[in-house]
Amino acid sequence: MVQFVVRALLALALLASNWCFAAERPAAERPAAEVQPKGSLVIIGGALRADNAAVWERIVQLAGGKGARIAVFASASANPERAGKFLVDRFSHYGAKAFFVPVAVRLSGTDYAAAAEDPALAGAVRAAGGAYFAGGDQGRITRALRRPDGSNTRILDALWDMYRRGGVIAGSSAGAAIMSSTMFGYPKPVLATLKLGLADDTEIAPGLGFIGEDVFVDQHLLVRGRFARMLPAMLKKGYKIGLGIDENTAMVVAPTREVEVVGYRGALLVDLSQAQFKDGLFNVSNARLSYLDNGDRFNLVTGAFTPSRDKADGRVDPGHPYYREPLFSADILGNSTVVDLMAKLIDSDQPEAIGLSLDSPNGVQPDLGFEFRLSRTADSVGYLSALSEAYSVYNVRLDIRPIVVQRPLYQYK
Repeated sequence: MVQFVVRALLALALLASNWCFAAERPAAERPAAEVQPKGSLVIIGGALRADNAAVWERIVQLAGGKGARIAVFASASANPERAGKFLVDRFSHYGAKAFFVPVAVRLSGTDYAAAAEDPALAGAVRAAGGAYFAGGDQGRITRALRRPDGSNTRILDALWDMYRRGGVIAGSSAGAAIMSSTMFGYPKPVLATLKLGLADDTEIAPGLGFIGEDVFVDQHLLVRGRFARMLPAMLKKGYKIGLGIDENTAMVVAPTREVEVVGYRGALLVDLSQAQFKDGLFNVSNARLSYLDNGDRFNLVTGAFTPSRDKADGRVDPGHPYYREPLFSADILGNSTVVDLMAKLIDSDQPEAIGLSLDSPNGVQPDLGFEFRLSRTADSVGYLSALSEAYSVYNVRLDIRPIVVQRPLYQYK
């Protein structure tokens, strides 16, 4: 057996033997004050760089500061030992005392189901100040931490107890997907999802639900144009609010349910509370999109937006627009295209911006495409940073309609 895992097991057993914990009780039997989470979440959109100190240090801070114990789960990884060792080293670099939790379906030489029920491991996780989930395949996380009947393993109960007590749960990519009660499993590409919808059995699956039952979470959002696949998933499962986070960026969710964006880019808030859907082909009107840049905040309880300090005095004046030409994109699902259009629209003399999504002539239903129409409303507002050309844009209306794509799409002159 690999030495790294053996050392981790010995260290965890020693830690657990020196820690006295109360008898475990199901959540339903605990007092309400004990059940309500007092901890925080750090939801990372994937591709977190080793030098992104703002995110790593925030996790360590929320776990208790220098010397904090952080349980590292590489359950989603194709190579859990390698990913786990890297993460333990990273947290050590930032001052934490991280330890590897050997509960992963791909970890050779171990019985992950037995490890997930180990009292010593569960005690160590419960006593920690935080936990971190690596990226990979989110289905491997839920498979490792839930029993075949869907109930919680000891390790998952320990994670919940730690979170309710005040610890932090963080995760990147797959580790972000598990944060909501519904997550993507193995979905089709974004445009095909709009055309064909989602199947419950393989394309969407139960997550771990740390953020609650009312918020849907997605990751790799702007880089991969995934905001568009959030809408059919939210519609299918009845979500009104969705949060999508981009790569190398985190959403920090406080116990007060205030969300703060930290890192390289930002997050997209999808609000379907006023949206209307038509039967048949995917067709939505009056959805709302908001882009929260680094340092921005949004309160899930009050619905209030707070721009970052460098934008506080930079509210965009609609009477003095910067952009004065029609706003259009032939590929709305391109890398960050939707946010670029939103930023231009909020600082433009144009009332709307239009983006299209079309498929290859050899793709699924090649004559079917979609128009994405962004428009300003009385509630739309934008802020421009005093330090850079970075915008924050709140409450832009989004309408999506199916369109017929003529073939051939173009001809040579």
